[in-house]
Amino acid sequence: MQVEDFEILEKFSRESTRQEAFNLLINKYQQKIYWHIRRLVIDHDDTDDLVQDVFIKVWKNLPNFRKDSQLFTWIYRIATNESITFLNKKKLKNNISLNDSGGRTLAESLADSPYFDGDKAQMKLQKALLTLPDKQRLVFNMKYFEDLKYEEISEILGTSVGALKASFHIAVKKIEQILSHSD
Repeated sequence: MQVEDFEILEKFSRESTRQEAFNLLINKYQQKIYWHIRRLVIDHDDTDDLVQDVFIKVWKNLPNFRKDSQLFTWIYRIATNESITFLNKKKLKNNISLNDSGGRTLAESLADSPYFDGDKAQMKLQKALLTLPDKQRLVFNMKYFEDLKYEEISEILGTSVGALKASFHIAVKKIEQILSHSD
């Protein structure tokens, strides 16, 4: 039985049940957050580190959660921001563009990953995704893989629904073009 967010928040507000509430929150969202981050950063170890960082931030900031958004969109926003910050630091550290040689590096780590067991078509899709700019890849992943509504993505990313639809449409066209030209 899935615990509702309001129950988690209620338990978290009481000192005596705070740890229980946080465990419920982790059980509810950890896998979703893992895959959300994993599709962005590709590497399993980096993803594990980021998931841990996200839940540390959630723990520290949950008392200040204003409830003007849904709990899951707030957690996704933290996960998205942590992932983007990580990718930007990685770009600066390696002085590369993820869409350029960095994209190939990510594609290589995707192919070498023991945690990725996709078939050939799935591997082609993932490699095509790595050629997209970060924002388009993020929007595509959230819409296609996580099946989020544009309104939810808008709340997470702080972007208009129209801009998200345009990003998704452009991403789909680019992916179609890449896949149609691959062997």
